[in-house]
Amino acid sequence: MIRRREPVPFAFVAEADRFRSNVAPPPRERASFGQIAGRSLLGLTIVAGLVGSLVIGMPALSLDDSAQQTQQSRASEGR
Repeated sequence: MIRRREPVPFAFVAEADRFRSNVAPPPRERASFGQIAGRSLLGLTIVAGLVGSLVIGMPALSLDDSAQQTQQSRASEGR
């Protein structure tokens, strides 16, 4: 399906979307070894922090069976 454009008084405005520049952007600089190592260490530090917080936080999330039994025995005694 071809869409017709509205008539424009200037031809260069109508053809602006088809215009391509012959000037190429400069090539990206390659990251140095130090930059790659720094990014890798930062990523490893973040992952290690997340894993460490899970390891430390898991005991707090687990249910302690002895505490539940103590509360149930006290409740059954009428205290």
